[in-house]
Amino acid sequence: MGVKTMLPSYELGFYALTVTCAVVYSGSGIFEASRDSVNRKAFRDGIKPGWHYFGRKMDVADFEWVMWFTSFRNVIIFALSGHVLFGKICSMTVPQHRAVVYMVYGLLAVLGSMGLVYLMIILSHCLVLYSVALAKQKWLCYVAGFCCLASFKMEPFSSWQSGFVTGAFDLQDVLFYGGSSFTIMRCMSFALESSERKEGIYSIFDLLKYNFYLPFFFFGPVMTFDQFHAQVSTRELRRKDDEMRNIRVHALLHVGAIIAVDIFFHFFYILTLPSDLKFMNRLSDWSLAGLAYSNLVYDWVKAAVMFGVINTIARLDHLDPPQPPKCITMLYVFAETHFDRGINDWLCKYVYDHIGENHDNIMKELVATIATFAVTTLWLGPCEIVYIWSVFNCFGLNFELWVQKFFQQEPFAKLEAKMSAAMSRRIRAAFGAANFWAIVLYNILALNSLEFAMLVTKRLLLTGFPVSTLSIWFITYCGVQLIKERERILAIKEEKCDKAKVE
Repeated sequence: MGVKTMLPSYELGFYALTVTCAVVYSGSGIFEASRDSVNRKAFRDGIKPGWHYFGRKMDVADFEWVMWFTSFRNVIIFALSGHVLFGKICSMTVPQHRAVVYMVYGLLAVLGSMGLVYLMIILSHCLVLYSVALAKQKWLCYVAGFCCLASFKMEPFSSWQSGFVTGAFDLQDVLFYGGSSFTIMRCMSFALESSERKEGIYSIFDLLKYNFYLPFFFFGPVMTFDQFHAQVSTRELRRKDDEMRNIRVHALLHVGAIIAVDIFFHFFYILTLPSDLKFMNRLSDWSLAGLAYSNLVYDWVKAAVMFGVINTIARLDHLDPPQPPKCITMLYVFAETHFDRGINDWLCKYVYDHIGENHDNIMKELVATIATFAVTTLWLGPCEIVYIWSVFNCFGLNFELWVQKFFQQEPFAKLEAKMSAAMSRRIRAAFGAANFWAIVLYNILALNSLEFAMLVTKRLLLTGFPVSTLSIWFITYCGVQLIKERERILAIKEEKCDKAKVE
């Protein structure tokens, strides 16, 4: 049935009220658990002094978030401010050479922060993959690229390369593996795009300009080479209507998100609580469910802030970077679940869509998803928890297609055709609610721990059955209906915009 199917306003109002009450109830349980556990010995490492005037301590269990706003804060501000300054001067004076200025500034920033040896390691990988690209053989590009990526993700090659970098500081490992991994993905994109080019090959200078664009270098996102090359080669730099206003609005939203997360961490210890399973057993099923969901929402916010700040810089440079990830609150299908849209775009273009084609064939889809998650496993770094995460999410993605194909068969197709569009939407939302929790449970494996994921699953599906299971499923159903309503409104607006363009 179409996405534009409408439900009665009173029904949607009931769904909104139900979800609001459930969120408040679950949040109150997490708040009480945070307040009662603040002095537990098991939480000493995860909770540090915070706002003394409010009498609140702060959850500091997330290394990345703390790193960004303590040891890395000044580095980020200094490096990106310099990039914006030089980029602005260049775009005003010699816009045709702005890519060269970005490259030189990026090279100097990498050299100054990580040293000459690290720069030589990166350049050697760039040279290897550029040499492979000269052969114009896609399979060779894949083999060489994945071998280079494995050299940074698997022992003993990873330690061997990192051992060349002398000296030590707090962020060395983070910057080393971040810059190295994203470099390989960019070099593979360059090699694959060069292989498809009919006449000649891009120069190694094009590769260096692409790879050493500083805002993307250490933390991404990955913009495929064809998009970057086309955008950075544009000589006529023109802003769209209200573009600067939108950039400022997005920048303020990111600042607001940072402040909101800081406030949230002083009252809800969502990252530290799951570390003490003994204490977790005391919580209600509702609080556990809310805690698992909150962890996914926080991880999305973290990704949105990181990529949002970087994307703001890129937009000031007249680029159109990959968008931040879609909020987990708005997801109920595995196909849209990703926390890094740049990597997702890369995987879709070079692996998933390349093998799966139109994604209608079950066997091709199975091979495509297995290949995609195999690459993702290598990208994340092979280990037990990543293997488990990959298997479950690969299964979820394929199971969606299997269920879809199953219900397209007779007699289900005829049965749905006889239903009203509203009833079809309700039935689909019930299945979407179950899928929503599959997404939550499969992904907290990687975000928290296997033990916490197993505890939440056991409480929601076994010990909490039937009351907790069915009530949480119903609450999720209400939420999915609200998501579908938002999708309906957006689809109508998009259709109006398309008609206006045609006219």
